[in-house]
Amino acid sequence: MNAFLLVIPIILLRYGLLYVINKEALQRASFFAPLIGREKIAFWIYQISTAFILLYLFVLQIKTDSVGFYIGLIISGGGLILYAGALINYAKPKMNGININGLYHLSRNPMYVAYFIYFLGCVFLTRSWIFLALLIIFQISVHFIIWSEERWCMKEFGEEYINYMNRVRRYL
Repeated sequence: MNAFLLVIPIILLRYGLLYVINKEALQRASFFAPLIGREKIAFWIYQISTAFILLYLFVLQIKTDSVGFYIGLIISGGGLILYAGALINYAKPKMNGININGLYHLSRNPMYVAYFIYFLGCVFLTRSWIFLALLIIFQISVHFIIWSEERWCMKEFGEEYINYMNRVRRYL
């Protein structure tokens, strides 16, 4: 079975679910905070690694002949559930625009965490070391993107966001 099928749930959630819940949230999800220094390089690594992840899935196969398949199903299924929850929370921010409800009580970046968990499950489903390497490169670049988002949020939301940062971890 072609592994590109693994992209379909992410696309349906990211674009379909956000569109249904809150069209404005779909637009916000495509916003990138202003980047400086190494963040600009990380942004391009983020974009390129995302493209490679999606394109590489075209040539991979889902391997159903081992325990890794079931581990991958559990991990990727959990990632999809977390991703859906994070998107629902993201679509309904407070009046001032800060997302601190639901999974945002546990992580300042639950969508990125869920995305990583989902694609980690895909690594097990495909048993591809190259896919794992692409995922790690993607995740490192995400860290720099998150720095720019945090800087923007501190500027945009001030003390309320700083207090939020002090209460809630960046990832888990």
